[in-house]
Amino acid sequence: MRRELFKIRVGIVGTGTIARGLARLISKRKDMEVSYILTRRKGIIPDLGVSQELITQSIQQVLEHSDILVVSTGDPIYSTAIIDLAFQYGVKVVTMDADTQVLSGTWLSSRGQITEAEGDQPGCLAALREEALQMGFTPLVYGNIKGFLNHNPGFDDMTFWAKKQGFTVNSVTSFTDGTKLQIEQALVANAFGANIAQRGLIGEKTDNLEAGAFHLATIASAQNKVLSDYIISPTAPPGVFLVGTHHNDLAAGLKTYKMGDGPHYLLYKHTHLCYFEIPKTILKFYHTDKVLIDNGRFPTVSVATVAKKRIAAGTLIEKGIGSMEVRGEAMEIAEEPSHVPIGLMSKVHFTRTVEPGQVVTFDDVEINESLAYKAWQETLLQEEKTF
Repeated sequence: MRRELFKIRVGIVGTGTIARGLARLISKRKDMEVSYILTRRKGIIPDLGVSQELITQSIQQVLEHSDILVVSTGDPIYSTAIIDLAFQYGVKVVTMDADTQVLSGTWLSSRGQITEAEGDQPGCLAALREEALQMGFTPLVYGNIKGFLNHNPGFDDMTFWAKKQGFTVNSVTSFTDGTKLQIEQALVANAFGANIAQRGLIGEKTDNLEAGAFHLATIASAQNKVLSDYIISPTAPPGVFLVGTHHNDLAAGLKTYKMGDGPHYLLYKHTHLCYFEIPKTILKFYHTDKVLIDNGRFPTVSVATVAKKRIAAGTLIEKGIGSMEVRGEAMEIAEEPSHVPIGLMSKVHFTRTVEPGQVVTFDDVEINESLAYKAWQETLLQEEKTF
């Protein structure tokens, strides 16, 4: 009798673009299957590629029938609570949720097995870093490639692009105003013990990927730091890059293979394919427990809430990430320990008026209690011990 192929049972949290794409992709594989999909939405959810019977609002049902959980919600407060519960069931967690990693990932990593996935920029940079290290390169810059940036886009434009691209308005706004980018590079910095050059990062503008990347490397060398940063280039591929150095006695070999004269060498991945790459991480993490990338044990970089415009006392912000009122900027935690991480800005009341460009602090707002808030407070206490 032919033995049935073992399949990894994958539970999915979320029904946005990433989750829907992953569900369709897994439905076509022979080595894994979707167990259940957790959602907070009501009614039929199209484009999942699996039976609607697998959609549930019961996290217990998902966890009882899953070998591994993939979380991609864009809501770090919700995700933190779900992941913590998964650990209580002994279920490993793969995230495509840098927002959650930067806010509560350090705390979560102390409670269970969790890794960010390959596919989004941090995971792709982690994979590129592994390759670079195996080839003997010493990383100097971990870079994200951004084609366009507008710190304060209009609602009508964001609505147009959301419909055109199939994302939510919040998601498109967080892409456009740089919040998602800042979160990604904060995660990269914390994961690899790198630094940032300044609040909000440098964001080298260039029409030439190599020239822009090498300029960041020159800054990194001058500051004697390894930097996490990005370039803005409408002509560069939508991927990630790494600038490294190498041993001088191997420079001739690198030149032979068209890597240039040094001392800086550019390695890059020209795509990041989001949910198409998540199964690679699922397989590796399930079989080896090897973490691709997480927020590190002692994070030094956070993503602060910065006002896009004047916000009057009494204002309620439903969601900070992707809002019209605030955006996120990477900053060293030690620079302003009382800043409010952008991931905590959910249904937040302002108790004081803040001005455009001002970093929002806990003195300016009333933050709702949540497990994510507790996780941040405990992470901050741990970080203060290292200052």
